[in-house]
Amino acid sequence: MSLAIAGMGWVTPLGTAIDLVWKRLIAGEEASATTISEEFACRSYAVFRVPESALKHVTHARLRRSSAISRFAAAAGLSALESGGLKIDATNAERVALIFAISNGGVIYTKRFYRDIVNTGAESASPLLFPETVFNAPASHLAAILGITGVTYTLVGDGAVGLAAVKMAQELMESEPLDYCLVVGTEEIDWLLCDAYRRWRLLRVAPPIEPYGKQNRGMILSEGAGAILLARDGRILIECAHPGGYFSRRAEAEKLLKHILCDLAQTEIDFVISSANGTFIDVAESHALQRLLPNALVYTVKPALGESVGAAGLWQVILAAEALRRRELPPVLHADSKVPMRLSRSRTPIPDARHAIVLGCGLNQQAAGLRLVCD
Repeated sequence: MSLAIAGMGWVTPLGTAIDLVWKRLIAGEEASATTISEEFACRSYAVFRVPESALKHVTHARLRRSSAISRFAAAAGLSALESGGLKIDATNAERVALIFAISNGGVIYTKRFYRDIVNTGAESASPLLFPETVFNAPASHLAAILGITGVTYTLVGDGAVGLAAVKMAQELMESEPLDYCLVVGTEEIDWLLCDAYRRWRLLRVAPPIEPYGKQNRGMILSEGAGAILLARDGRILIECAHPGGYFSRRAEAEKLLKHILCDLAQTEIDFVISSANGTFIDVAESHALQRLLPNALVYTVKPALGESVGAAGLWQVILAAEALRRRELPPVLHADSKVPMRLSRSRTPIPDARHAIVLGCGLNQQAAGLRLVCD
């Protein structure tokens, strides 16, 4: 079953308007890094943050005390509905589903909640903070804000969770009497997350992210959200959403990605939006792509926007849809000239492009993919 992308919205370190962010990517711009630190820690980390001005228009009372992750999701979800021309009311609220893709969850409020308990005892546990420690909290906020009374799911995973959520939406719309499904992925960043990824040897001290390099120097974390409104008819179609799978060791990632690409590349593929982020993922993806799609153009946005984990997959889908619509690809930033792949190294016209693959490989052993077509 094919689903159409009826609307899109995102919140990124380069802004929130899809047209504006696209123009900045085409111009070769990248997010500016800021430093994040912790009071009693000696290390600080570079991150790509969403500008404070980006959320000024999100003023719903329910978000007054909610975490950043919920505010990002609300902004992206509202934009997707608006761009899709969908107004949710009593007549259609039950025929709209919400699937929420999340990875690390509301780390900021969770840390505050447990820090208070550790410092002053269990009696200091805040009833205002506790709801934000639950993975389902952002989805609950968003459904209430949008007025969605249909089915609502939260899917927890890694960098591929957004693509897994699209597959789940496809299955849901096959079995339920739904007209639309809103898929949202979001991520917030905190010093604790940075420190964890550094201990796993996946983080680099400062930009840039160098995709497909000989040495895996690491990634820079970022925050934000992406949302797509799926319908049954439209110009940009998700022709096939692959269920993906899991790998128990990093060395197995390449085999799984080859399996996904083999299933998706049943027609001529014009370009691939990859998930390369400066880690072991780059090696696995490059080997799989060189073996199965050596002639396809490849683009990764993570050197420009950073690794946003829960939001990353939806950002990739939005980029693929925009590239098909606009018939061009932005330049891949900070890639070595000796990388043996057909990278989009400058603003690249693709006037005849019809098919694209979005490939997602996460840091915690999950991979997925999907194929888009422009009718």
